[in-house]
Amino acid sequence: MPTLDHQRCFNHAMREAAARCPECGRFFCRECVTEHDDRVVCSACLSQLARKRQVHRPALARLAWLGQCLAALLIAWFFFFLIGESLLRIPAQFHDGTLWQVNWIDRK
Repeated sequence: MPTLDHQRCFNHAMREAAARCPECGRFFCRECVTEHDDRVVCSACLSQLARKRQVHRPALARLAWLGQCLAALLIAWFFFFLIGESLLRIPAQFHDGTLWQVNWIDRK
């Protein structure tokens, strides 16, 4: 097996290789590789990995996502319902005062 220090870049024959792609096994210079998922991968293998990840979600995953959205809406509704109920329990005498007419700036 050849070592990295004697290899040249697959795309640029005059450049020294900096890494070996774990997908295709070729050697590449620093400009031809990129880090993806904690691995150094060449651009050709990166495009293949990107195509593989574009798999459509199964119907069950979509249904689970919809269920999560509905649960979040239910929780938000319940939270605001509790706030409304607590505001309705405030006695009417609290609102009948003229507290809003007091000039707070000139009051001593």
